[in-house]
Amino acid sequence: MEKQQKYPLGAEHYYLFEEIGSGATATIYRAVCIPTQETVAIKVLDFEKEKSEFCKIAHEAQTMTLMDQPNLLKAHCSFVTDHYLWVVMPFMAAGSCQHIMKSSFPDGFQEAVIATILREVLKGLVNIHQHGDIHRDVKAGNILMDSRGAIKLCDFGASASLFDEGKRLHGRNTFTGTFCWMAPEVMQEEEYDFKADIWSFGITAMELAHGHAPYSGFPPMKILMNIIRDAPPSLDHSERDKKFSKSFRKMIELCLQKQPHERPSAQKLLKHPFFKKARSSEYLTRTLLKELPSLGDSAKEIKIKEDVVIQKKLAEVERGELPRYRMSGWNFDVEAIKTQASQLPDGEEEVERLLPSLISSSC
Repeated sequence: MEKQQKYPLGAEHYYLFEEIGSGATATIYRAVCIPTQETVAIKVLDFEKEKSEFCKIAHEAQTMTLMDQPNLLKAHCSFVTDHYLWVVMPFMAAGSCQHIMKSSFPDGFQEAVIATILREVLKGLVNIHQHGDIHRDVKAGNILMDSRGAIKLCDFGASASLFDEGKRLHGRNTFTGTFCWMAPEVMQEEEYDFKADIWSFGITAMELAHGHAPYSGFPPMKILMNIIRDAPPSLDHSERDKKFSKSFRKMIELCLQKQPHERPSAQKLLKHPFFKKARSSEYLTRTLLKELPSLGDSAKEIKIKEDVVIQKKLAEVERGELPRYRMSGWNFDVEAIKTQASQLPDGEEEVERLLPSLISSSC
């Protein structure tokens, strides 16, 4: 007798509740699997709306289904309904680390919490890298937590393999990721490998410490120029950062080396003294999750706040107080970026070299 599939294929088997997240290509809902009454999360992607993202979407769905490591989010199943792709996933009740910070910890987490979260993320990266893959979008928004404090790295839409038809490639040179977290070699169109994830991991460590990533308030071109030209960001000796230990500072410094070969591997980084501060998942439950509002309620509140900010920024643009640039995926308003770059010291030559990457799209 054929074994019945636990997660059935077809929209009629699931009931969608409230929206708990959204991105450039998808909306995520809390849902229930009707036959089993299990709460799940469902990522719904519109093929017609995101035709240019079809390959990325298909790749992510396939990758998530194949994942088999406790710290990587594994999809239960996926199927197509009309022109939508539904990806059925475990329900991570606390949401992403970015969501938790926006909801309840705007100034970031305590060091022991950061160490606990990052240790689990590293375990996931070790697995990804050992299989010849690069995540390419490590950030707090892609680190999920469930109600018991378990940590899972998600969003494999930007991930890429270092293998091609069984042959090892020297590196990737696709311009992808998220600006604030992107390694210098990725921005400069150089070949890169898994060490690009280590840079993003270091930026994520700072994001968890401060509640936001370095340069997060800057326009895209300014971020790009700062990452390429300036010294790597670091924890400073201000009142805000003096609470952090020397081992935390050293760990971030190791990750944020401009030269990729000077960064440690994920496996080696796991042995860094900083991670001796990591605690159990129960510790996260006690210190972080006890007083959190429900994911649906906090998602709604965050969306309202963000809509207010967006409307304010749009009004400033219309009044000419802000440059008119847009960023949807990797489609940029090229003329606005040129204008921004020309306002930076010696900016035009650098941006002209990088513009082909900025305006190209890959699948």
